[in-house]
Amino acid sequence: MASTKSAARYAKALLDLTLENGSVEAVEKDLIRFVHVVKESNDFRIFLNSPVVRDDKKIAIYQLVLEGFNPLTMQFFALVTKNGREQLLPEIAAQFERQLMKNRGIVSGSIVSATPLTEKTKQEILDRIAPAFEGSLQLSESVDSSLLGGFVIRIEDKQIDASVANKLKELRQELVK
Repeated sequence: MASTKSAARYAKALLDLTLENGSVEAVEKDLIRFVHVVKESNDFRIFLNSPVVRDDKKIAIYQLVLEGFNPLTMQFFALVTKNGREQLLPEIAAQFERQLMKNRGIVSGSIVSATPLTEKTKQEILDRIAPAFEGSLQLSESVDSSLLGGFVIRIEDKQIDASVANKLKELRQELVK
């Protein structure tokens, strides 16, 4: 939990700096590419989390591996590394994206349904829940057949569970009372 708070603070500082600098899009692209490198390379993840490799060596390797990154991004990575928090860089990137979306007025979440939703059904659901949130909703979609029917929506810290599996669970609990 403490690391998530630290990552959020670093991300907020970076977002404020990029908004002030006018380099939001460039830094956003860099962080997306960085997250891709971390996901694709187990060696890079191990390197990033290694307490054995000195800060100056890590920064030099960033220069090689992350060639073409915005100077502001590289300075930020260097600062985080000098502070001994480089293992937080992937979480900082995720927090930066969340905060940037919020700054742009986009609320992101997910909708999991038992079967793929039609565009019409998805739009009806969005129309019903949109008034409860400030900003435009952007939902990622996935399918989970264990729901039996219906859907589960997660947005920020809210969850709407309109699945058949949940209704059956509630009914079972009511009958057991």
